[in-house]
Amino acid sequence: MTRSIGPVLRRRWQMLSGTPGGKWLFSKGLDRSVPYSGTLCARVQTLEPGHCCVVLADRRRVRNHLRSIHAMALASLGELTTGLALLNSLPEGVRGILIGFRINYLKKARGRLLAECRCAIPSDNSRREYELTGEIRDTADEVVAVVNARWLIGPEPDA
Repeated sequence: MTRSIGPVLRRRWQMLSGTPGGKWLFSKGLDRSVPYSGTLCARVQTLEPGHCCVVLADRRRVRNHLRSIHAMALASLGELTTGLALLNSLPEGVRGILIGFRINYLKKARGRLLAECRCAIPSDNSRREYELTGEIRDTADEVVAVVNARWLIGPEPDA
């Protein structure tokens, strides 16, 4: 049988987030579990059912030739944040997969960024789509990008 990701995320976050260095350790574990998203080296700041905040440091590995954060780094940050907000909310026996994604870039992204997503918490494992919106803000609290992610959730298949 497949282990539901929602309860696993909640347990690990609850175990680590309140300890010194725990949020960093949780984020490093996430980097290892999700290799592509791990290339961002983003740090989870808040993770509760229906809410997630992730910070991305501005450093060379995520920059483009225009000395701003690369468009695809912003997209990956938005996908990670919406995914964590939703997946952390899923009840036992439910899984989710991204089925659509759109991003609007509003200004060049520079400096430390904060991505945030809030979403409704699924109450059961019925198959349905969730449309999530997330915002990415810079240190001046200006929105640099808005992401819209469509996730399909439903029951895990029997093993």
